[in-house]
Formats: sequence, structure tokens, C-alpha cells
Amino acid sequence: MNGILLIDKPSGWTSSDVVAKLRGVLHEKRIGHAGTLDPMATGLLVLFVGRATRACSFAEADDKEYHAGLRLGLTTDTQDVTGRTLRESDASFVTEETLREALAGFEGEIGQIPPMYSAIKQNGKKLYEIARRGGEVERKPRPITVYRLALTGRDGEDWLLDIECSKGTYVRTLCHDIGESLGCGGCMSALRRVRAGAFSVQEAHTLPAVIAAAAEGRAEELLLPLDGLFAAHPALSVGAEAERRIRCGNDAALPDTPDGVWRVYGESGNFLALCRTEAGALKTIKSFFEV
Repeated sequence: MNGILLIDKPSGWTSSDVVAKLRGVLHEKRIGHAGTLDPMATGLLVLFVGRATRACSFAEADDKEYHAGLRLGLTTDTQDVTGRTLRESDASFVTEETLREALAGFEGEIGQIPPMYSAIKQNGKKLYEIARRGGEVERKPRPITVYRLALTGRDGEDWLLDIECSKGTYVRTLCHDIGESLGCGGCMSALRRVRAGAFSVQEAHTLPAVIAAAAEGRAEELLLPLDGLFAAHPALSVGAEAERRIRCGNDAALPDTPDGVWRVYGESGNFLALCRTEAGALKTIKSFFEV
């Protein structure tokens, strides 16, 4: 089995839990994911199966879209409602107008300090391991981009947000920082990822659906072809000699091909690699054929 599997992750599961479960269900050890979701979060988890795992790093760089809940007046150590309460404040003064004004300050390119409860490593140790022992270390702000931050409504005491952002954005930290900017504190109360790059949660399958399909011997029907990940790049079909050189890890001469990045296919139509042409030479960025 080789391809992309879109999962609608349930709450309470880690991304690694999902991968471990599906390795057993699909009888395939080579399964990876792009973009971790916290256990409390739901929504789109993009999995790569078989030789498609070689493409994980490309998908991790994609922009993401989330639906999130913001609870003002509550500050926790994890920056979401599952954490230990650090402070409670009166947030009744926050109106829709004042919140919209605050949100505007978080759009565009900003610096974000990663949370202690994260898998980022510092001096060889994951931050969450230090945090669980009660420790804290200084973290440097990381550049992120928030392309859109929209207030869409309210659900009880929680404000509802739509967020489109770059790789590496921590939505719970965004909620925390919004609360701090208002002076009342805040944290994330809910999170659902609805898009990652060109993939939508509407295309995703639930775990029970995948398990049922596997039991019926039709799990492979749920996989999307890997080359769809690179649909933004034009397709290029090559002849037998160029294919042979690509399979051997060598450059291939294509003097009449414009410079650029290509999805490269062999004579039989099989997807070979993502390649770049420079001055008539076809150079492999990443190969995806079975060795």
C-alpha cells in the first residue's frame, strides 16, 4: 500500500496513537504523519503510507486552517483547558468589538514563543519533559504568519475563531497571547483542524471507517495518490533513458525543458520523483519509486 490517507482524528487520541493503530490495521510499518495534533484536538491528520512516507516533510510545510475555541479569563500551564489553572480573571468587560480589535494585532507575521508543553527540543530534551518536572526554560520567539484570524461567533462562554496560519503555529499559544493582550488571560477550549495544504477534513475518513474497510480488504481504496501532494507543479513525462538515470540517482539531460520544479513520470505513467530542471539538466529533489 502506497499513498496518502486522510484521517478525521477523534479527541483523546495522540497523532502517534493513530499511526500505531493503523500500522496494525493495515499491516504496514511505514506510516507517518504530517503535522501533530494535540490529544484534545480533532480533525484532519494527513498520513503517508508505504513509500509515500518519503513525502512527509513536504506536507509539514503546508499552511493549516483551524476552528478554535477561546476561553477568556482562564490561564493554564498548558495554555488549554486540560491544564492546571494558574489564574482566573473577570473577562466580562470583553465585547465583540474589543476582541476583534485585539485579534487584528495577531494577523500577519508575528513572533510566537513556543509553549513549554510542546515536543520542541532544547539541549536535547523535549520541553514537555522539562515542564512535567515543574521546570521552565527560556524560549526564543519563532516567526510565524497568521493569514486570517476571524471571530465567527460564540458558544456559551467561549469565543469561536477561524484561523489560517503557517507551519509551526501553536493555536493554544495564540489563544493564550490574545488573552494576555486583553489583560484577562485566556486559553484554548477546543481545536479542530479543517485544512492542511490542499487537503480538507471533508475528504477524511474516521478510524472506524478505515478499520471496517481494512477488514473487508478494501482499505487501499481509501488512499489518495501521492502525486496529488505536488499538484501545484506541472507534470513531465520522460523517456526510458531519463527514467533509468533517475532510478540510478543521476541527473538526466533534457535540454529543451524550461527551468522549474516538475512532477516526473515514467513511460508507463508511474510517478517517479519530484525534480528540478536547471540549464537543461533534470535533478531529483526526492524520488518516490519503489526500489
